[in-house]
Amino acid sequence: MKTDKNNTHEHEREIIFSRTVKAGKRIYYIDVKKNRADELYLCITESKRQKSGDDEYPTVNYEKHKIFLFPEDFRKFTSSLQEATQYIEEQQGECAPRKEFPSEIQIDIEF
Repeated sequence: MKTDKNNTHEHEREIIFSRTVKAGKRIYYIDVKKNRADELYLCITESKRQKSGDDEYPTVNYEKHKIFLFPEDFRKFTSSLQEATQYIEEQQGECAPRKEFPSEIQIDIEF
Protein backbone atom coordinates (compact mmCIF):
# COMPACT_ATOMS: atom_id res chain seq x y z
CA MET A 1 0.00 0.00 0.00
CA LYS A 2 1.39 3.39 -0.99
CA THR A 3 1.14 6.21 1.56
CA ASP A 4 0.88 9.90 0.82
CA LYS A 5 4.15 11.50 1.96
CA ASN A 6 2.47 14.83 2.68
CA ASN A 7 -0.01 13.29 5.10
CA THR A 8 2.75 11.30 6.78
CA HIS A 9 4.94 14.36 7.27
CA GLU A 10 2.02 16.44 8.54
CA HIS A 11 1.26 13.82 11.18
CA GLU A 12 4.93 13.58 12.19
CA ARG A 13 5.02 17.33 12.69
CA GLU A 14 1.87 17.66 14.78
CA ILE A 15 2.60 20.22 17.51
CA ILE A 16 0.99 19.32 20.84
CA PHE A 17 2.50 22.09 23.00
CA SER A 18 4.64 25.11 22.15
CA ARG A 19 6.58 27.96 23.78
CA THR A 20 8.48 30.83 22.14
CA VAL A 21 11.56 32.55 23.56
CA LYS A 22 12.52 35.86 21.92
CA ALA A 23 16.20 36.72 22.38
CA GLY A 24 17.47 39.67 20.36
CA LYS A 25 17.73 38.68 16.68
CA ARG A 26 17.00 35.07 17.57
CA ILE A 27 13.77 33.30 18.36
CA TYR A 28 13.71 29.87 19.98
CA TYR A 29 10.69 27.62 19.50
CA ILE A 30 10.29 24.80 21.98
CA ASP A 31 7.70 22.40 20.60
CA VAL A 32 6.36 19.09 21.83
CA LYS A 33 5.49 17.01 18.78
CA LYS A 34 3.99 13.61 18.10
CA ASN A 35 5.39 11.09 15.65
CA ARG A 36 3.52 8.41 13.67
CA ALA A 37 3.68 5.99 16.61
CA ASP A 38 1.95 8.59 18.85
CA GLU A 39 5.18 9.09 20.82
CA LEU A 40 5.97 12.58 22.06
CA TYR A 41 9.35 14.25 21.55
CA LEU A 42 10.86 17.70 21.87
CA CYS A 43 11.88 19.89 18.93
CA ILE A 44 13.97 22.99 19.69
CA THR A 45 14.32 25.40 16.77
CA GLU A 46 16.59 28.44 16.65
CA SER A 47 15.50 30.98 14.06
CA LYS A 48 17.82 33.89 13.30
CA ARG A 49 16.81 36.81 11.10
CA GLN A 50 19.40 37.68 8.46
CA LYS A 51 19.33 40.71 6.18
CA SER A 52 21.16 40.81 2.87
CA GLY A 53 21.18 43.01 -0.17
CA ASP A 54 21.35 46.78 -0.22
CA ASP A 55 19.65 49.18 2.20
CA GLU A 56 17.04 50.26 -0.34
CA TYR A 57 15.89 46.72 -1.24
CA PRO A 58 16.94 44.44 1.60
CA THR A 59 16.20 40.74 1.52
CA VAL A 60 15.25 39.12 4.81
CA ASN A 61 15.88 35.41 5.35
CA TYR A 62 15.59 33.23 8.41
CA GLU A 63 18.34 30.74 9.19
CA LYS A 64 16.93 27.81 11.17
CA HIS A 65 18.59 25.08 13.19
CA LYS A 66 16.72 22.23 14.87
CA ILE A 67 17.45 19.82 17.68
CA PHE A 68 15.24 16.78 18.22
CA LEU A 69 15.28 15.45 21.75
CA PHE A 70 13.62 12.17 22.68
CA PRO A 71 12.29 11.21 26.12
CA GLU A 72 15.04 8.67 26.84
CA ASP A 73 17.58 11.53 26.66
CA PHE A 74 15.71 14.23 28.64
CA ARG A 75 17.45 13.64 31.99
CA LYS A 76 20.96 13.52 30.49
CA PHE A 77 20.29 16.60 28.38
CA THR A 78 18.74 18.72 31.16
CA SER A 79 21.45 17.66 33.62
CA SER A 80 24.21 18.68 31.20
CA LEU A 81 22.45 21.93 30.32
CA GLN A 82 22.11 22.78 34.03
CA GLU A 83 25.81 22.01 34.63
CA ALA A 84 26.86 24.18 31.68
CA THR A 85 24.71 27.16 32.67
CA GLN A 86 25.85 26.85 36.30
CA TYR A 87 29.50 26.83 35.15
CA ILE A 88 28.97 30.02 33.11
CA GLU A 89 27.26 31.76 36.04
CA GLU A 90 30.11 30.76 38.37
CA GLN A 91 32.73 32.02 35.91
CA GLN A 92 31.18 35.35 34.97
CA GLY A 93 28.23 35.88 37.28
CA GLU A 94 24.56 35.72 36.43
CA CYS A 95 23.88 37.32 33.08
CA ALA A 96 21.70 40.41 32.92
CA PRO A 97 18.87 40.18 30.40
CA ARG A 98 19.68 41.64 27.00
CA LYS A 99 17.90 44.77 25.91
CA GLU A 100 15.27 44.03 23.31
CA PHE A 101 15.40 46.26 20.26
CA PRO A 102 12.27 46.89 18.21
CA SER A 103 12.27 45.23 14.82
CA GLU A 104 10.90 48.39 13.25
CA ILE A 105 11.81 51.97 14.05
CA GLN A 106 8.94 54.40 13.95
CA ILE A 107 9.60 58.12 13.58
CA ASP A 108 6.94 60.68 14.36
CA ILE A 109 7.82 64.07 12.86
CA GLU A 110 5.55 67.09 12.95
CA PHE A 111 6.05 70.08 10.67
